[in-house]
Amino acid sequence: MSKLRLSYPKLSPAAYAGLIQCKTALESSSLDIMLIELVYLRVSQINGCAFCLEMHSTSLRHHGVTQNKLDALNGWQVSERFTEKERAALLWTDAVSQISAKNTNDDIYQQVKAYFSDTEMSDLTLAIGLMNAFNRIAVSLRQ
Repeated sequence: MSKLRLSYPKLSPAAYAGLIQCKTALESSSLDIMLIELVYLRVSQINGCAFCLEMHSTSLRHHGVTQNKLDALNGWQVSERFTEKERAALLWTDAVSQISAKNTNDDIYQQVKAYFSDTEMSDLTLAIGLMNAFNRIAVSLRQ
């Protein structure tokens, strides 16, 4: 990893604390922590954030996710290692993270919404947005 360009947690402590508060709130949501971590890892794959890839894959292994499943994540669309609910979350993750290319049209939304309550859908979308923010900061400032 490259040398940190700016110590953003120290330079923008209130803003950074807000991101951490959001992460903490999502960990207390009704979404399973392993699902959240899987989404975080997928977002980090899309954005190429090496720091986050290591952090979230380590967390998932710690929670008992097999290396084979982690290896298959980049090809989740054709892998049989993911549950239908995980596949729905990953579909939404890809659509939200690549919104200009994938779009979050009503068809995709309805496919995903079949697996999540309104609150879970909101939390899932916030988790995806949060990790995209963390990735963009870490990649830009070289975490």
